[in-house]
Amino acid sequence: MIRKNNIKIAVIGLGYVGFPLACLFAKKFKVIGYDIDAYKVKNLNIGKIGDIDVNIDLVKNLLYSGSLSLTSLQSDVADCNVYIVAVPTPADKKLKADPTLLYQSSVDLGSVLSPGNIVIYESTVWPGMTEEECVPRLEKSSGLKYNEDFFVGYSPERINPSDKAHSVANTKKVTSGSTPKAATFVDRLYRSVLQNGTYKASSIKVAETCKMMENCQRDVLIAYANEMLGICQTLDVDFDEANKGAATKWNYVKMNPGFVGGHCIAVDPYYMIDRASSAGYNPTLLKAARRVNSKMAPKFARHVIVDIKSRGLSVGKSKVLLLGFSFKANCQDIRNTRAYDIYEMIHRYTHHVTIYDPHVNADKVRGEYGVDVETDEDSLSNEGYDAVVVCTSHSIFRKPQKWLKKGGKVYTLKHI
Repeated sequence: MIRKNNIKIAVIGLGYVGFPLACLFAKKFKVIGYDIDAYKVKNLNIGKIGDIDVNIDLVKNLLYSGSLSLTSLQSDVADCNVYIVAVPTPADKKLKADPTLLYQSSVDLGSVLSPGNIVIYESTVWPGMTEEECVPRLEKSSGLKYNEDFFVGYSPERINPSDKAHSVANTKKVTSGSTPKAATFVDRLYRSVLQNGTYKASSIKVAETCKMMENCQRDVLIAYANEMLGICQTLDVDFDEANKGAATKWNYVKMNPGFVGGHCIAVDPYYMIDRASSAGYNPTLLKAARRVNSKMAPKFARHVIVDIKSRGLSVGKSKVLLLGFSFKANCQDIRNTRAYDIYEMIHRYTHHVTIYDPHVNADKVRGEYGVDVETDEDSLSNEGYDAVVVCTSHSIFRKPQKWLKKGGKVYTLKHI
């Protein structure tokens, strides 16, 4: 196995997961960050990190010292001996797992793999995918034999965008390896840079399942809260009061309803659903949770439309302000944002819709969703709006009523 003083790491994929990880390891080891997006690499090299949660001064220091270098040339990582793969594993438009990027990364990585190297996957996968799908691609592309010429590990990412309390450095991580020696190497490698240590799983497949269980549980619990909110609203019960009262029982898990977006909770369950279904097990609870959560945003938007009509207003002439476009509060991340679902539904009834979110990059929103977002409050109407809809609960939106015109109304998920 690779000696500690001879470790040279390549991190494949410089997004929300890979770049912070590359910076963390670069504090102690020589690290090369690789991404196929040359424009992204160019920006990162001059300190333009966008909405990735990394201290800009740390990035500049690591780049200046040479402990971290960034490239879009695959040949630049050929002399590394530890490869960490952190590429996206999204779902397609039909809500099926789409591991295309992961598979292609494995093929590309195989072309630079050398005897004695170890490949560690961080991308979210279904149980068994690393060894059943990624390893064969590494073998075929490299001509090397698994667990003889090269080894594999798996340590699922635990990045939570905008969460300052739980950084990559202070979050305990699950580790695993394809052999006992490989597992020990991976565990020690991560333990050397993590403040709160690791949990070494008995196998790669167990580690993969850990990640699935983490995010599927979140999806199910949020679906439960969303379902209870709907029931409480139908029965005219104060959800917050009931939730607070229920939480006085020692084993009640207090959850808040919400719109489930982003790249983890809104996506990862589909990987587990697909794998379980292909193995002959019907994951009814996971499917139900996905249905509940995916319908919350359009359902909420329809309620807003109905309520505007009930106020005697012409929906087509009503001016509507949507607050927030990122997928979660106090965050710049717009991946799989449910705010777009709300916009799309309301826009069917009125074209007088304005989106306001100072946290996001307006050009990025326009490029990915084809809609305009105002990021400057001065751009909003001085006359106010008939309806102000809180899509993302940024802390700056604590007084949404200030944007109302006389007789206007504020709509939130829990108060329609």
